[in-house]
Amino acid sequence: MRIAPDEQFFAPPLPPANTLAIGDYALIGDCRTAALVSRHGSIDWLCLPHFSGPSIFAAILDPAAGHFSIRPTAPYRVRRRYTGNTPVLETIFETESGAVLIRDALIVLDGVTRLRPMRELVRIVQNLQGEVELEAEIDAKPDYARMPPRLRSHGALGWAVLSGNNIVFVQSDAPLEQHGGVLRSVFRAQEAGIRRFSLSFTHGDIAVLPPIAAAEHRVRETAAWWSNWSETCRYRGPYREAVLRSAITLKQLSYSLSGAIVAAPTTSLPETIGHDDTYDYRFCWLRDAGFTVEALTSLGFHDDAAEFLGWLLHSTRLTWPRLRVFYDVYGRDGSKEHTLSHYSGYRCSIPVRTGNQAGGQRQLDVYGHVVLAAEKYSAAGGKLGRAEARLLRGIGRTVCREWWKPDNGLWEIRGAKRHYTFSKLLCWVALDRLLKMGGDGRIALGSHGAQFASEREAIATAIESRGFNHGLQAYTGEFLGNRMDASLLLIPVLQYRTACDPRFTGTFDRITERLSRNGLIYRYETGYGAKQFAENSFGICTFWAVTALAAQGRHREAEELFRKALSCANDLLLFSEEINPDSGALTGNFPQGFTHVGLINAALALENPREAAR
Repeated sequence: MRIAPDEQFFAPPLPPANTLAIGDYALIGDCRTAALVSRHGSIDWLCLPHFSGPSIFAAILDPAAGHFSIRPTAPYRVRRRYTGNTPVLETIFETESGAVLIRDALIVLDGVTRLRPMRELVRIVQNLQGEVELEAEIDAKPDYARMPPRLRSHGALGWAVLSGNNIVFVQSDAPLEQHGGVLRSVFRAQEAGIRRFSLSFTHGDIAVLPPIAAAEHRVRETAAWWSNWSETCRYRGPYREAVLRSAITLKQLSYSLSGAIVAAPTTSLPETIGHDDTYDYRFCWLRDAGFTVEALTSLGFHDDAAEFLGWLLHSTRLTWPRLRVFYDVYGRDGSKEHTLSHYSGYRCSIPVRTGNQAGGQRQLDVYGHVVLAAEKYSAAGGKLGRAEARLLRGIGRTVCREWWKPDNGLWEIRGAKRHYTFSKLLCWVALDRLLKMGGDGRIALGSHGAQFASEREAIATAIESRGFNHGLQAYTGEFLGNRMDASLLLIPVLQYRTACDPRFTGTFDRITERLSRNGLIYRYETGYGAKQFAENSFGICTFWAVTALAAQGRHREAEELFRKALSCANDLLLFSEEINPDSGALTGNFPQGFTHVGLINAALALENPREAAR
């Protein structure tokens, strides 16, 4: 793992957490929830007990919304890395008097052989050289800082933070003192000294207090679990470090109790600083499904793909025949949107939202994504039972009824519904893959095969007659339109046309002419839909362009663009949703699973010619 040292000396007091760069954050997770840790040793985002639960630390959205910081009291330099192929974070602080390492982990619960708290965050402070004075501050703000916490001392056992039916228990072998609603400790790291902090969470049950003296052992167990999981990755190409880090990030975004994978662990980090494009992404989007299954199966993570598809088909069955745009980790609706008006927002970007009203939209592409996920899984050797086949046939019948209607499109454009070309294309994909699976016996289509074939041809006719602009020699974002949409870079991947087909090459050329800036790709043109301000480039769209170039045989250009995109990751190889094409700054919710899926699939596309040569 690379360590990116920062030559700048940082001196407390630091700027507010909600003004730090998004790329200054690292992710730690336990496949149930996740936390963001700043470069300066502060946990500024953590929701409990799961991703879409209420936050206990949210300083990234408002300095008064809670944090858990450990950092030197004197000016320092900082560098960080992950421990091997794990999400266990190591942050090294260097001062004039010495150096310390802080190791952060959310402890993985694997099995039921030992009694453990529902969730546990462990922070280990280890002296490396000299002597360093540090300050730890735990400012817990439960329920999005809407519920004042009650601190209760339990003597040598530690402190309880009580809120409603929840208990957060704080233990440390460093002395903790109460200052109002905050726990603080000033201590020295010296010689071979180690200090331990444990924050454990329990909801509606007796609190389990893991022994603080064994905290390092739990971190080592967690690191070993992640290392064992990472060994499954069968990609051995030149971009293994980035591919495996993306896979680990996807795994951290998975909810192990159901198999769901959330789009991002955060809410309301703005796509464009200072604007209101602040959305809650702590849900599982169907639009990610097909490409996520492809990434997991291609890397060898078949069990994870099976769990994700199992959740996907179960959740869609709950609302069948209509599919929602997204579901929460339990398969429930998350479209009821609320505003946290007491939050100032990341760099004053408001509103801060919980829930996402896009869940109530009509997005016809979701049907294609679900069928595509099932097809990718079965093509990799997975078995689909009768219940799954029945559900998939039902999706096909729904597509036959609905495909001609306008919708809000892949990009969830709020306002009037329109006839988006990509939505029609995914309806075509749904029927095409059903016919493919029916043709080779993976599922039984019965009497529906003829209807699916007829409607597939009708969709193709509509796309060719209304979605292709002869003046531009390109497919456009909307029927009878003239604006470009980067989602159409997926035409060859979805097997609608080959990458060298003139209609696609014309589309590729128009997209790169209109939507590219400094090599990075926007998802659509300014003014497309309801937005009247310029966005940043969209992370996954650049990786889609890489995949298209590779499919066209333009391997040198594809490699160059891939390396350009990789250079925009932060020092830990994490991506957000969008990238400022001028400054390279990461914007939007972070880290974004969809971007990491695109990275994996682009790297695999680049590897195909090498595999063929070998």
